[in-house]
Amino acid sequence: MIRKAPISMIMTAPVVTLKKKDSLETAERLFKKYHIRHLPVVNDNVVVGMLSYTDLLRLSFADITDNSDSDVNADAMVYNMFTIKQVMKKHIMTVSTSNSIKEVAEILASKEFHALPVVDNNKLVGIVTTTDLIKYLLKQF
Repeated sequence: MIRKAPISMIMTAPVVTLKKKDSLETAERLFKKYHIRHLPVVNDNVVVGMLSYTDLLRLSFADITDNSDSDVNADAMVYNMFTIKQVMKKHIMTVSTSNSIKEVAEILASKEFHALPVVDNNKLVGIVTTTDLIKYLLKQF
């Protein structure tokens, strides 16, 4: 294991993102299409928030649906009651590409979230998740 390995070695880039004006239906579609659980919300590639799949599950029936029309309609009704801006986490922590994997692991281990946007010069360049860290650790064995 490289002691000072930068997070840029394991981060995911490019990043699938949302804008505040996007719909929650769009968010759900992206979560499912890309099999991801975190979407940074950006304005001109500057991170302004984070939406997790768990945030959507708190609002909807997405976790228990079998894609029947009634469940889809119920989700659409709920999603139309809220905006990305209302549901996203607004005060989020970010890291830079020069942060070490160890530093990022310490942050994720001590906080209640599972993903961090990676920014350089205030611009989004990647995302790192607890899954990225686990995959990196498994390669070490």
